[in-house]
Amino acid sequence: MDLILRLWIFINQFDTDVFLFLNNINTPFMDIIMFWLSHKWIWLPLYFGIAFLLFYKLKRFDLRLVIVIALIIAATDLTCSLFLKPTFKRPRPCHELALQSKIHQVGNCGGSFGFASSHAGNTFALATFVFLWFRKNKYFGFLFIWAFLVSYSRIYLGVHYPLDILVGASIGVLFAQLGYFLCSNELKI
Repeated sequence: MDLILRLWIFINQFDTDVFLFLNNINTPFMDIIMFWLSHKWIWLPLYFGIAFLLFYKLKRFDLRLVIVIALIIAATDLTCSLFLKPTFKRPRPCHELALQSKIHQVGNCGGSFGFASSHAGNTFALATFVFLWFRKNKYFGFLFIWAFLVSYSRIYLGVHYPLDILVGASIGVLFAQLGYFLCSNELKI
C-alpha cells in the first residue's frame, strides 16, 4: 500500500509540474485562440464538414454511420463525465487552492472534477473513428491535429492536467476502435 501511495504522489507531482510548465507558456493573443479552440460551438462548421465528407465519400447519407459516431462519442463522454470524474474526484487545477496563484486561467473553471477530460475523449474519439473509416485517405489525419489542439487548450486554459487529457484521449481512441471494429463489416459499402 505504501508503494502505491508513493507512486501516486510521484505521478501527481510530475503531472502538476508538467501542467504548470505548459500552462505558463501563454500570451494574451493565445488566450483568445485557446478559449475559442475549447469552445464546443465553434466546431459546428467542422462537424458539418465531416458530415459532408462522409456523404461525399460514401455517395449517400448513411444514418447508421452517424448513429455509430454519436454512440461512440456518447460512450466516451459518459465514461469520462459520469464514471471517472465522480469516482476519482480529482479537482481541476483551477480548483486547487495551492495552485491558483501559479496558474494562468482563462475563462470559467468548469465543474469541480477534471479526471478525465471529456473534450480530449470526444475529439479523439471522432478523429480516430473517421480516420479508421477512411484510412485509405490519409488527409483525414488532420483531425488528430484538431483533437490535439482542443486537448492542449484545456491545459492552457487551466482546467485540466496532462494526465486528464491523456486518459480522456485514450478512452476516446479505445471506444472509436471498438466501434469501428464492431461495425466496419456491417456498414462498409
